[in-house]
Amino acid sequence: MTTSPFYTADELDEIATNLFYGWGYNFYRLENQLRADDLMIRARCGELLGQTRAAVAALESAHRRDHLPPPTRQNPLPDPAAVRRAQALESLGRAIGALEGEIRALPAPESDRMTERLRTEAETLTRLLAADRALIAHADLLRRALTQAREADAPAHISALKAALAARRALLI
Repeated sequence: MTTSPFYTADELDEIATNLFYGWGYNFYRLENQLRADDLMIRARCGELLGQTRAAVAALESAHRRDHLPPPTRQNPLPDPAAVRRAQALESLGRAIGALEGEIRALPAPESDRMTERLRTEAETLTRLLAADRALIAHADLLRRALTQAREADAPAHISALKAALAARRALLI
């Protein structure tokens, strides 16, 4: 039994390759691997920041439980220092959540002809990958500091994370 020449492996491979190129995608192009790495690193960075935010929420909850008891007749007002620390932890958690959202929503250059014409895509993605490595390193340092209850280090780590975020954004301008 003879098969149609349409179904030979070479022709099927050619059809699939033409479709992938027509869609602007090929599994083995370096640019696509770099783009996938960029997405994965930013997702992992978001996970690290999510863990950090959870650690801060746990610190805040423990602090409120231990230092802000329900009001009584003898003590109707809470300790102002304990309230300030609880508010600082709450604010820190919000700041980390905002950074997490920004990092997850960062753009990567599109795979289109205009991008290819104006900049070398692989080179740009390689620089973005280096910037993403800086982001994830700073996110991990922040997570380590806050899981070890070193809140005093948090502002320096957050400002370093914001600087790395700004440097990454500047690469796409």
